[in-house]
Amino acid sequence: MQPVLRPTRRAVVGAFASLGLGALPLRASALAAPTGPIVLTITGRVRSPNAQGSAEFDMAMLQQLPQTRFTTGTPWYAQPREFAGPLLRDVLREAGAHGTVLHALALNDYRVDIPMQDAQRFDVIIARLLDGRPMSVRNRGPLFIVYPFDAQPELHSPVYFTRSAWQLRSIEVA
Repeated sequence: MQPVLRPTRRAVVGAFASLGLGALPLRASALAAPTGPIVLTITGRVRSPNAQGSAEFDMAMLQQLPQTRFTTGTPWYAQPREFAGPLLRDVLREAGAHGTVLHALALNDYRVDIPMQDAQRFDVIIARLLDGRPMSVRNRGPLFIVYPFDAQPELHSPVYFTRSAWQLRSIEVA
């Protein structure tokens, strides 16, 4: 009798990722409810909602995730600046997001579509700190999607600059 071979979780996740299907590993438990003011809402294709079909985050929830920091030049500042916050892929994983496109919306109604693959390919962060300090709305905060532009030459282009949304308020996963 031939043994039945079952693909490993890693093989399945890799297969979906190679198809661009946004194969983020699923959360092991439900997303906790925010206790402070909501700063980010993720809607659409989420498997771990904590509020009527959406995943809502307060700043403390974002602070509890592993933090990444990098210094990079941007078109918006004269000198390279240090940005810090959770990786976009980690936030999406917390929400149980699965899809191919992220529709990001800012407080000023700026809208941009970001391929889900960007969250896997690059260390894109949802910055909550600029040079070690929280960002105010006046200073492009409180959240800012930032690519590590100086890390790879291909990121230093208008395509990725336009995918960076400051004053981020929500992401719809499609």
